[in-house]
Order: sequence, then C-alpha cells, then structure tokens
Amino acid sequence: MTTIVFAPNWLGDAVMALPAIQDVRRHAASGRVMVAARPAVAGLMRLAGCGDDVITLAGSGGIWSFRRFGGDVDAIRAPKADVAILLPNSMHAALLAARAGIAERWGYARDLRRALLSRAVARPPAGLHQVDYYRHLVGALGIEHGPRDPHVEAPPAALASARSLLEAGGWTRDHGLVAFAPGAAYGGAKRWPPERFAAVIESIAAASGITPVLVGGAADSAAAMAIEAELGKITRPASRGGLINLVGRTDLPQLCGVLSSCAVLVSNDSGAMHVAAALGVAVVGLFGPTNERATAPVGRGASRVMTAPAWCRPCMLRECPLDHRCLSGITVEAVAGAVKELI
Repeated sequence: MTTIVFAPNWLGDAVMALPAIQDVRRHAASGRVMVAARPAVAGLMRLAGCGDDVITLAGSGGIWSFRRFGGDVDAIRAPKADVAILLPNSMHAALLAARAGIAERWGYARDLRRALLSRAVARPPAGLHQVDYYRHLVGALGIEHGPRDPHVEAPPAALASARSLLEAGGWTRDHGLVAFAPGAAYGGAKRWPPERFAAVIESIAAASGITPVLVGGAADSAAAMAIEAELGKITRPASRGGLINLVGRTDLPQLCGVLSSCAVLVSNDSGAMHVAAALGVAVVGLFGPTNERATAPVGRGASRVMTAPAWCRPCMLRECPLDHRCLSGITVEAVAGAVKELI
C-alpha cells in the first residue's frame, strides 16, 4: 500500500507535525510512505527521513493558479497512492488528493471539505498543542503513537559547511555560539524590537567566550540590518566586532548545522525556533500575539518561553493595532538572564 502524507505549509508547523508523520511511517511497515510538501518544507521532510520519497509541490498559487495546480495534481497522481493523509486543514489539500484520484482521503473535517474526505475526523477539543493536534488526527485513524518530540539531525556535510561559514565570519572554535533569529514570516506583530535584540547581544557577547550569530531567511534581512544599526549605537560594543550575520546566507541544512553548533537560540515564535528545538538546541522563545500553549517549542533541549502580560493576547494578528505591549513588555534583562541560565 502507498500512502501520501500532505505536510503543513509553514516550516514551524511542519516541524511540529514530524512526530505524527513518523507515526504514519512506522504504522505502514512494509508499505510505501511519501510526503507531499511545499518547497520551504520539503527539505525538512528529507532531513527528518519522513518518507520513502518527498513530492515537492508548487511554491505558490494554489487552486487559483491552474498551471501550478495541474502540475501538483500530476505529481500526486504519479505514485498511484491508495491513501492520502491530509495534515493541513485546507480545502486545497483535499481537492488536490481528490483530483489526483486517491480513493482514501483522510483528514480533519474542517473548512467545508467533509464531502471531499472518505474518512473525516472530528476536530479535537480546543487547547491542544499543535504537536498533539497532528498526533490526535493520526491516532483517530488507528495509528499508534511513538515519541512526541520532533527530532531532526544536521547531516555531517551540513555541519561542516555551517562551521566553514562561521569561521569565515570570524568565529574560532574556542568560543561558544548563541544564535538570534529576529524574523517571523507570519507578520511584524511577532517580532521583538531590534533594539532589544541588540541589547541582549551586547550583554551576552560581553560575557567571555561567546560569539553571537544572526540567522534567518532572506526576508529577515531588514530585521538583521536594524539590529546591526542598533548595535552601532551602543557605547560598549563588545559584541560589534564579533557579530556574525548569516541571515539569508544559509539553506535549511546549513541552518541546521549552524543551530547545532550553538548553545542557545533566541527567537521570535518562528520556524527557526521549532527547528532548533527539534535539533535539541536550547531555546528562548519570545511570544507576543501568538499562543504559547499551542506552539511553544518542543524538543530534547531546554526551553524558556518569554511572555508579557497583555489583556489582548493572544490576538493572532499579523500587525498590532495598539502599542505592541505583548512583546515590548518582555525585557532585555529577562531574556539575557534566560540565555545565561541556558549557556
């Protein structure tokens, strides 16, 4: 039997889905398991060894771009799968599986797609962590659970490549590394202010033997530049000469290699935060408009979740219409203290 698992579209969600996908793979035993994923997620699925093959779907456009949608249908149809397990809640995923002719289409009965599912699972009670939300779905399908923690390993080649990048940036191996991920794809409301990141970097880098590293995708370049500008204003710039900016300069395997080389990651609620947790790296997660009870980092390493009291959180808005108190209320001292505890 061939099963295709449709992976979530966002990197952080895909990390949190790894335990459920691995449950499916164990359950399939001698059967074939494939994972269908967007380009931003496909690399993670390969790193985590989630299936016998990964089908990379179109990066954007969805059902409203007929060329991309038709290409995705062809890619899903080619393996002649018997079952599709739909981890995304979208109508798009269900329609893809149906148009590809997969007879068994299993998923949550959400977004008016029940008619497209051959086996519809009722939504679980509210309040589950996203890891458990995905595990609940496969459990309801009769699939036995394995370990709960997402798990990823950086390949040796990725570690070597990452360390070459770090050394080219001035790192020497007698110095510890602390990573900072200032971006967040969801929206500006999730981003801690750059001057706060800069102040923590200065505080941490002033400690003996610590080199700070900025990580993220190309879309996070403006946030990284703002942090560098803020560091330039600090009168005790112990960190300024030693800061390594790798934002936009790593692919996913290299990012895993960089994070695996670090003692701690300080991050907004983002994909990088979840990748680090899955790698076993200690994480300081900064949560503003999003719900830490649903998306706190889960992994083998220690973690500290930082929040500030705000009557309006979690609002789940992309941009704050008020004064951003949910994140501005998280102090430099609290974050720096958490990092120093974890180093």
